[in-house]
Amino acid sequence: MSKLKKNFIHPLIQKKSLILIFIFTGIIIISSAVIELQQSKEELLSLMESQSHSLLESMSQASANAIIASQQVEEEIKNRLLNNCYSVRLLYEKNLISDNILKEFAAENDINRINIFNKSGKKIFSNHETIHQDLQEKISPSEILEPIFENETDTLVIGIKGARFEEGYRYTVALASKDRSAVVCNIDAEEILSLRKEIGFGSLVNKIINNPNIVYVAIQDTSSVLAASSNVETLEEIQSSSFLNKSMQDSLFQWRITKFSNEDVFEAVHPFTYQDQNIGLLRLGLSLSPLNTINSKIIRRIIIIGIILFILGSIVFALIFINQNFDLLKKEYHSIESFANRVIENVNDGIIVLDPVNNIKLVNESALKLFQRTKEEILNKDLCSLISPEECKEIIESDFSLRQIDIIINNRNKNLLVSKSRVNDASGKLNTVFVISDFTEQRLLENQIERNERLAAIGGLASTIAHEIRNPLNSIGTITQQLGKDYLPNDNTGEFQNLTKLVYKEVRRINDIIENFLNFAKPLPIKPLSFKLNDFFCETEKQYSAVTNERKIKLQIDNSYDGNVFWDRTQIHQVMLNLVENAIDAVEPGGLISIKCYETKNEKITIEVMDNGKGISAENLKKIFNLYFTTKSKGSGIGLSIVQKIITEHDGIIDAVSKEGSGTKFTIMLPKNLSQGN
Repeated sequence: MSKLKKNFIHPLIQKKSLILIFIFTGIIIISSAVIELQQSKEELLSLMESQSHSLLESMSQASANAIIASQQVEEEIKNRLLNNCYSVRLLYEKNLISDNILKEFAAENDINRINIFNKSGKKIFSNHETIHQDLQEKISPSEILEPIFENETDTLVIGIKGARFEEGYRYTVALASKDRSAVVCNIDAEEILSLRKEIGFGSLVNKIINNPNIVYVAIQDTSSVLAASSNVETLEEIQSSSFLNKSMQDSLFQWRITKFSNEDVFEAVHPFTYQDQNIGLLRLGLSLSPLNTINSKIIRRIIIIGIILFILGSIVFALIFINQNFDLLKKEYHSIESFANRVIENVNDGIIVLDPVNNIKLVNESALKLFQRTKEEILNKDLCSLISPEECKEIIESDFSLRQIDIIINNRNKNLLVSKSRVNDASGKLNTVFVISDFTEQRLLENQIERNERLAAIGGLASTIAHEIRNPLNSIGTITQQLGKDYLPNDNTGEFQNLTKLVYKEVRRINDIIENFLNFAKPLPIKPLSFKLNDFFCETEKQYSAVTNERKIKLQIDNSYDGNVFWDRTQIHQVMLNLVENAIDAVEPGGLISIKCYETKNEKITIEVMDNGKGISAENLKKIFNLYFTTKSKGSGIGLSIVQKIITEHDGIIDAVSKEGSGTKFTIMLPKNLSQGN
């Protein structure tokens, strides 16, 4: 009780605890905000890493494709010019060449210049008239064509070179003739250079740099920046940076946060390879402004969420603080209610609660066992569904607090002590509470003790009387025999002998009665042994099968206990013989004798011997265990007294229920194992 009072005095959540919880919640909110910010930053950097990696790989592939495309175009041009040179060389070697023929050939094949130089480097044929006498020669043909003149090669691809006299560039090839003259063809290289610009890295850079989030793009080798966006003036050299050098040597994609024009940028680097050769590094600088913008938004959102959570947390804590006593009382109420329910369920007495209309609203386990019903069969049903309407009406309408009631439940007499009270439930409705104590076994035990005391008193008296009477009777018997032999009268001798024999016979009968008294008064020796109860009933059934068949009586044995018992088998057999023979005498032809055996609680065996015979009146039922009480014309009246004594010696109880015209039932309850001390 003091503990319960203490729980009511101290609040569920004290003020100090609320402060600690509030601080802890604040720490959790701040920590979660920092963690979310960090995770968001990491996710964005991971996204930038993924996007930049993908972009650099695309740029690397696009640059490689541009180089391949440019080389293919130049290869086509080279082959075309060489084929034209072969044709011109054939005409030259057959002495069919002239300047006019070269003009026509150049015009037909879209060639800018066709010149033939002798091995001294002097131009001997050309499709173009010489008009450059006053111009400075930029390139000497002798130097360029020296490998042909010196017989080092027959085919010379000069490629893109500046024009000899004019502005611009030419793409030139040369072939050696048999006399080591050189046939030279070229075309204007402006288209080639223009194509390189359109499909080359510079064009790709210009397109990429238009994205506002890309700060710079560059391709860099170990010596210089090969190409870059227009805003790149200088970049960190590869040799001076461990970061760039590692990426270059190990062919790794890497990223870092670095400075570019005093601005933090996300720089990603990717090796640029062509034909399995590492040419340099592709470097891509991305602006961190989107990341900073998103971080700012996340910080603002976290602050707003934190404020909202703080307000909500304050409200929640306030509500907890306000309602804590209510919660405590509610829990204490449920605890008490749960405890009360457990007490109700575990008490040995049956408890039944009726609602205002006398329907059962609550029943405990003991009541269910008493009436041998389930909750589903009882709840919300009328009390009259358990007992007879007359008894039900009497119990409900009578005003009593404690009453003893004898009723029949499942064909068994029950002696109940019923306590009745009325209480109001939570809604103010009046309920009736019955507390039922089953003292049937106690009553049976009391009756048996009373019978045993009565029989013991009778037995003691019988023993005393027997000893006092037996000696005179023996003397009378002896004298009577002597008179019949030695003192015969002269007259009526036959009659005298008959009378003496009759006296002697009656003396013997009285002596037999006295012997019965003495036998009943003597304690019965108990010799228990273990035997199978099922075999015992099988023998009983076989023993009476002939009698029951002859009298057309059905003997039905139902034994649900298939174990062993430790009893005096001979004496229990005598008990069964007395009860079965009484039942046979009581039933008419076509009647039924039923023996049921089952195990009950506390290691006990119950045996019921029932018949549907004529029954016993209530007056005689009280006397059936009395010594020498019998309603049979040839009965001795000692059989049931012996049965009573045997059951008592086995620490058991025997009871009889009967009604005239409805049969009789004997119920025996014995311990499964008789103690060796008996």
